[in-house]
Amino acid sequence: MKPTMFLNIVFVGAVLAVTGALGQSPTGGTPQSTGGGMSQPQSSSQPMPQAQGPDSTMGPGTAGAAPSKVDDKKFLTDAALGGMTEVELGKLAAQKASDAKVKEFAQKMVDDHTKANEDLKQAASRSNIQIPDSLDSKHKSRIDKMSKLSGEDFDKAYIKDQLKDHQADVREFSDEAQNGSDANVKTFASSTLPTLQHHLEMIKNLNKSEKQMSKR
Repeated sequence: MKPTMFLNIVFVGAVLAVTGALGQSPTGGTPQSTGGGMSQPQSSSQPMPQAQGPDSTMGPGTAGAAPSKVDDKKFLTDAALGGMTEVELGKLAAQKASDAKVKEFAQKMVDDHTKANEDLKQAASRSNIQIPDSLDSKHKSRIDKMSKLSGEDFDKAYIKDQLKDHQADVREFSDEAQNGSDANVKTFASSTLPTLQHHLEMIKNLNKSEKQMSKR
């Protein structure tokens, strides 16, 4: 091998060695820009991921709000007025209805709601809640309106009235039984609810029969 060629090989090797040494980042120095940022560790100035979740802007208690409580006193007041009205309308229907099945239903209303009214009074007494002992003008006018009818007109009006009333009763008693705060009132609502549900089924059947009769 010629001396000149040997010197060239040594020179090229030295240049490659120096170039490799320069490609390494010295400890504590500035990172090379050729790394594209991939080799850089996360700096402390970067924000932590999900430091504040999406729920952090929501107010307390917004997730899964508790069911609202019903007004036990208002429930008993409405139930007392409704119960007394049912008894009076039942007595009226037992006299004025032309359909025997409507008369039978009306008598059941008198019997069942008389008992329910007594249970309501006991629940109110145990919880020291004042309830009305007579009808207000709103419920009196409902009875007066029905008293002016007779025969089939009375039957239709009474069935319609009872269907609407018992749908509301079942909804309100169910709400009290589930969400009431007074134990005595909740117990009254729970124990009376099955009777009201039975009444609703009875009046639904009467309503269906009445519609079938009117088509003939």
